[in-house]
Amino acid sequence: MPFLKFTALRLGLVAVFFVICYSLGLGAIFSIIAAGILAWCVTYLFFRDMRNKAAASLQRRFRDGAPPVRNAHELRDANAEDSLDPNTPVNSDRRQP
Repeated sequence: MPFLKFTALRLGLVAVFFVICYSLGLGAIFSIIAAGILAWCVTYLFFRDMRNKAAASLQRRFRDGAPPVRNAHELRDANAEDSLDPNTPVNSDRRQP
């Protein structure tokens, strides 16, 4: 969640700076470039704690051995598979009707 908050903040700043730069007559391309640079600078200088929390959440999510994130459907499917008898023979050569 911290990553989403930080991303939303940065995208919001990009939008605000784009509108400001475009209204100053900078043009669309230069406004996008300037808005991206300004949003990066503002978030880098003034939102260090939020940036560090976002980076830590990404690090926890993508490190080796992290538990997989599963939705409700995948959890139900896994529980159904776990409830089956492991001694039931499986014939994977037979086509399903």
